[in-house]
Amino acid sequence: MTIKVGDKIPSTTLMQMKDGAPKPVKTDELFAGKKVAVFALPGAFTPTCSAKHLPGFIQHAEEFKKKGVDAIACVSVNDAFVMGAWGDHQNVGDKVMMLADGNGDLTGALGLEMDATKFGMGRRSQRFSMLVDNGIVKQLNVEEPGAFSVSSAEHMLKQI
Repeated sequence: MTIKVGDKIPSTTLMQMKDGAPKPVKTDELFAGKKVAVFALPGAFTPTCSAKHLPGFIQHAEEFKKKGVDAIACVSVNDAFVMGAWGDHQNVGDKVMMLADGNGDLTGALGLEMDATKFGMGRRSQRFSMLVDNGIVKQLNVEEPGAFSVSSAEHMLKQI
């Protein structure tokens, strides 16, 4: 079952590189009392993700803050080391939290998993974005396979 607007984000643990080591980030704590723009993508260092998706959120980070968004989170079914290295490579700084869903626990709980085994990529996340306010999904934008439009930073900014 896919998550929908009005649903609560499931309780899971993601990982984030901090001070050179992976640290747990509990979704209950991440979203408690905050408005968070979340976007998920099939994989770090992949073409659309690296050229468009992540850069859009980096570029528009200040606009999100001006609209009351407390944090921007990038989630991918990669490990924390890969997400940390990708964030460094993309010069993310503190604009976007690079969160690893290494086992796909959150992705699966959201019902937004995709099977990319025919591409040698295993199970991954669909490309999507959502606005979460105090743990509740307020906006949800899931892309059609191969598309990139409704999950973009620009599209999401129009919704806030």
